[in-house]
Parts: sequence; structure tokens; C-alpha cells
Amino acid sequence: MLYNIIYIGIGGALGAVSRFGVNEVIENFFSLSSHYATLLVNIIGCFFIGFLIGLSFPVKDSSYYFFIIGFLGSFTTMSAFTHQTIMMANSNLIIALSYIMLTLILSIFATYAGVVISK
Repeated sequence: MLYNIIYIGIGGALGAVSRFGVNEVIENFFSLSSHYATLLVNIIGCFFIGFLIGLSFPVKDSSYYFFIIGFLGSFTTMSAFTHQTIMMANSNLIIALSYIMLTLILSIFATYAGVVISK
């Protein structure tokens, strides 16, 4: 149990730093707002969760705790998604609703694609 917590913690720290890095690249090098970075990390994270699950990762070993629970759980971010959605809705409800639909559809598709590709 203690080792699983350590794996989750290390994976979570690396996932959070990676998410921050993607956000910085999107904002600084592509001059796009942070909601594009959140969309991108959620799609990438969902793809890799699907891919790893397709490789029979649901066996709860150290790799499962490190990658799926720790790294990808921290890399993808629902709190940033909801915060950005509220901020968008305050200025343009249509854009906010489009962002919600795009995030849900592409994230589900990415997870499915990961499962299919890994098999």
C-alpha cells in the first residue's frame, strides 16, 4: 500500500509538471489561450489512458498506480476545464458550450482510439 502511494505521488508530480509545460508551450510559443492547452492535455491524457487500458493495464501493479492514477490523473485536469468554462461562459455562452462539447467528444474519442490502437 505504501509503495502504491509513493508511485502515485511521483507520477502525480511528473504529470502536474508536464501539464504546466504543455500550458507554457501553448501560451508562449503558439500565442493561444490556456483553454487550448487544457483541451490538448485532456485529449492526450484520455488517449494514453485508453491505450494503457487496452494493453491490460487495469492490473493494479506499480505501473498502473504510477501511470494511470498518478501521471495521467494529474496530467489531465477537470478543475482547469471547469474554471475556464465558467470564465468563457461569462463572456460568450456559445463558445463555452462549444468548448464543453468539443472537450467531451474529443476526449471520449481519444480514449477509444487509444484502446483500439493498443490492441
